[in-house]
Amino acid sequence: MAVPDKQESTLRAGPLEVRVREHTVLADGRTLRLTVREYQILTALASRPDRVIKRPELYRLVWDREMRRDDRSVDVYVSKVRSKLEGALPHWSYIDTHIGFGYCWSPHPLTPAG
Repeated sequence: MAVPDKQESTLRAGPLEVRVREHTVLADGRTLRLTVREYQILTALASRPDRVIKRPELYRLVWDREMRRDDRSVDVYVSKVRSKLEGALPHWSYIDTHIGFGYCWSPHPLTPAG
């Protein structure tokens, strides 16, 4: 998934489509309901694919201020976004956790257990 430029206003990853200008997320063509913060977390991650974003940086991108010590807001909202994505697209994984560091947008289909 690439960062949208002035011409490109849609981010795509498998069956997920983020229409940036419209603030709309589609999962397999169906609207995925997200809160404003969930949407901001999703777009902050999706516009920086394959890059580990540290929790304080993600907090600054979404809340536009410095993260307080022991604040778990980023973790809570990433969990909510991940849960909604998994519910809508159970055969895909989008957000990888890098314990002690942050999160990475790394969309890929899940392989069936064999």
